[in-house]
Amino acid sequence: MNSELWHPLLIGFCLMLVMEGILPFLYPQRWRNLVHQLALVSNRGLRITGFVSMMTGVILLYIFN
Repeated sequence: MNSELWHPLLIGFCLMLVMEGILPFLYPQRWRNLVHQLALVSNRGLRITGFVSMMTGVILLYIFN
């Protein structure tokens, strides 16, 4: 792979980790409750949510790129 691809990809991955770590750091009990509620959601519901999230990301990448 081209090194020009790796640098932005790694930056994006690092930013994702920072963003995902903010809520558990600031509100650990709320995060724990959210994870418990997510465990109760059906597989179909999680798949639909994941699909919508992926498509939103793809559309935003297309718009901003």
